[in-house]
Amino acid sequence: MKRLLPLIALFALAGCSQKYDLVVYGGTAAGVMAAYSAAQEGLAVALIEPSARIGGLTTGGLGQTDIGNKQVVKGLALQFYRKLGAHYGNLENWVFEPGVALNVLEEYLDHPRITTIRGFHLADASKDGTRITGIRVASGTDTLIFSAPWFIDCSYEGDLMAAAGVEYRVGREDSSEYGETWNGVHMLHGHQFPDGVDPFVDPGRPESGLVWGVSDQTLAPEGSGDSLVQAYNFRICLTDSLENMVPLPKADNYDPARYELLARLYAAQPSKTRLTDYFIWSRMPGRKTDINNHGGFSTDMIGMNYAYPEASWEERQEIIKAHKDYTLGLLWFTANDPRVPETVRGEISRWGLPKDEYCETDHWSPQLYVRECRRMVGEYVATQADCENRRVAPDGIAMAAYTMDSHNCQRVVVCKDGKYMVKNEGNVEVDGGLPYPISYRSITPKREQCTNLLVPVCCSASHIAYGSIRMEPVFMVMGQAAGLAVSTACRKAFTRVQDVDYRDIVHILETDPYQDGSAPDIVIDDPEIGDVPGWERRPVYCSYGRSALICRDPSAPAVFSTTVPKSGTYDVYSYQFKPIEWLNPHTLLELSTGEKFDFDASAVQVAGQTLSAWHYLTAVRLRSGERFSATFRSDGGPSQTIADAILLVKK
Repeated sequence: MKRLLPLIALFALAGCSQKYDLVVYGGTAAGVMAAYSAAQEGLAVALIEPSARIGGLTTGGLGQTDIGNKQVVKGLALQFYRKLGAHYGNLENWVFEPGVALNVLEEYLDHPRITTIRGFHLADASKDGTRITGIRVASGTDTLIFSAPWFIDCSYEGDLMAAAGVEYRVGREDSSEYGETWNGVHMLHGHQFPDGVDPFVDPGRPESGLVWGVSDQTLAPEGSGDSLVQAYNFRICLTDSLENMVPLPKADNYDPARYELLARLYAAQPSKTRLTDYFIWSRMPGRKTDINNHGGFSTDMIGMNYAYPEASWEERQEIIKAHKDYTLGLLWFTANDPRVPETVRGEISRWGLPKDEYCETDHWSPQLYVRECRRMVGEYVATQADCENRRVAPDGIAMAAYTMDSHNCQRVVVCKDGKYMVKNEGNVEVDGGLPYPISYRSITPKREQCTNLLVPVCCSASHIAYGSIRMEPVFMVMGQAAGLAVSTACRKAFTRVQDVDYRDIVHILETDPYQDGSAPDIVIDDPEIGDVPGWERRPVYCSYGRSALICRDPSAPAVFSTTVPKSGTYDVYSYQFKPIEWLNPHTLLELSTGEKFDFDASAVQVAGQTLSAWHYLTAVRLRSGERFSATFRSDGGPSQTIADAILLVKK
């Protein structure tokens, strides 16, 4: 049964401090997992969310999950995507509606040891030496005070971290600082203007001034560090269901001059006449969307978020509203301005706001995509070397695998062949290595600064490494790890989060990942079976984990086997790929229980970013101590046979 705010408010408004074992600030998906994880270990937890809605981007429109590699999604994060899968009738769902995600996360908070406080933002924090002793949160003229021996900052902004005097960075490091090549200033081709788009109000006349959205700053040398922040946007949820549609509104302060560059972009690209040429328009269940930035001028409001990291609560609300007005204006411009190709206007006219989403905020997401804000400088700073597997953190409590990804940071004027033109700067999308560990020390402050705070969202990483880490599933795993770190510190009577042994966290994540005593999945990945004659182990970007086996000898089998620890009925899955450029697999598979399967890539159903998924085979009854195996073979034909991983999920 949930504890309600009015009860505690009676005491706190009277000046009493509410005492908990742990206070989690920021009700993002990571915050929910941190609170639930600690509560499951017996701690009394207060979760404070500044807005009225929990879940952050996970419930705020980002339904097209950024995964990188499914191996990195473990523990409560994986359970969350399994719960979504149960809703939609699948094992897992990586694409989903905002409201469905909200309902699932609310289930985690319906916990007897969690008190959820909404609508109160951080006002200040008090410290005694290196320990936070309490925080004060505010909503209008009302304030609440909380004290606890332990705190976790799961906000996208790192407000508690900053209030506690912990060192942090805003912006991009110079590439030379950590020996990186993709940090700092970079002007690349992704999400870029073609040559020749004029930046001046009156084309060809610099004295007329710059059009809206173009900076007057001079472009710094490549790799230079600065304080610029990559662009924010809204992940837009629309619907084409007439029964569930509210027409797109026109912003009160709509100004077509803001979209002059977009009109010029259309003119410069006459062959691009589809809606998807200017937006990433991802379909979600329920006839809905997750719309993201695409191209030179889209949903990213480049250069308009620089003040956000250090802004007051009130100033941030103004910045968020400016982004909302810009985005609604962009949609209105696209649907109505005659300079937009008729085909594009026709396509967008079919869409509107969903009646059944964000009902309390006029069907528009209240969550701005704060891609990057403050970043802690902790005891371990993750850098490009981690992303590229050139350095391996020995104390990993989570994994990341996404591209080193930064959206554009500024829109500037450049001169090329004697002609002035507009260009975007800051977009980087570079593949790193394979899944890599995130150090426990990347979520701990330096011990001389703060000893009872963990920071899993605004974690310790360089700008370009943060671009790989900053994915919602990874944040959730790190949130759970933070909750487990606090419960471990309590159990062992530690006084500093820095004293927690990461192996205690990993042990629980591996043996009781859902923290409810249920049997963990059994995954047999290809590295576990060693070298296989007639098969080549290769890094494959769409594999489960770091590699997959490629068949070179059609007569040679590849046997994946394990000893089952608990008796029961298990659902069996094989990790399979969709057809890609060099791969169209046809696989023969036989289980030790006698079942045989013959399927090709066309049978694999994959939704979302990845090109691979768990393919259901059968349910088997197994006894404790029984040896189970799955044997892959080639059919001897021209198709490529791949053996990657086997999954057993206990019913």
